[in-house]
Amino acid sequence: MEPVASVVIPAHNEEAVIGAGLAALLGDSRPGEFDVVVVANACADATAVVARAAGVRVIETPVGGKAHALRLGDAACRTFPRLYLDADVELGTESARALVAACGRPGVLGCAPVPVLDLEGAGWAARRVHKVHDRMVGPSRVLAGAGVYVLGEEGHARAFPVPDDVLSDDGWVHASFADGERVAVPEATSIVRPARTVRAYLRRRVRVRLGNRQLAALGRPVTLTGLRLSSVGTLVRGREVSPLDALCYLAVLVLDRALTALRRPGRVRWGTTRD
Repeated sequence: MEPVASVVIPAHNEEAVIGAGLAALLGDSRPGEFDVVVVANACADATAVVARAAGVRVIETPVGGKAHALRLGDAACRTFPRLYLDADVELGTESARALVAACGRPGVLGCAPVPVLDLEGAGWAARRVHKVHDRMVGPSRVLAGAGVYVLGEEGHARAFPVPDDVLSDDGWVHASFADGERVAVPEATSIVRPARTVRAYLRRRVRVRLGNRQLAALGRPVTLTGLRLSSVGTLVRGREVSPLDALCYLAVLVLDRALTALRRPGRVRWGTTRD
């Protein structure tokens, strides 16, 4: 059959997770329903071998970097809409279909699923931090942070190509659209595995903050309305999080901001999705 959508999966040393992600995406699909391209960039493991065994197209490049991988995969796509999927994020077949349908609605240029956090193996402090952060940013996250975003042809023309030095591709895409042009699709969910330790969480947050700072300098600021200190108090008063959850989050937030002040965008790179 003719594919209903193309899927681009940039993957750097993702041998351990790429098979499960492809199994989730293609498990209930019809033959040829999705045109899937995995871009194995600067891999030193068997990412490409595992992806080929799943029956998808694979592009290998010695050049690292997610934005470069996105452009290579994008150039190989056969149709619209296009799903851009992180290698360690699981998106089921039915969720992919729901996203394709949503992207065809009038006025919708980009869409994303609702992320569900898989906190198995996470430390107790990391769990509390993720719980608070997820409740703060959830309502305004849309295309940023779900591990998946989908663009129709008009939305793709607005957001692509992603500049090579951009640290946050989903932030760039999110900021390319106005409210109403980008939507979260409640019928679709993605399984996201966040950092398991506070140390790993801090590394990610430093990259995110520097990426957002970079986007603001490029004229595409990402605004997540829930990220205010007052929001923590609101969550505690509403009993959505406990006082201990809030204290853990605030302590890590102080470290996050201090580390960000010491780093420069040029010294930050995206590693595997589990870094």
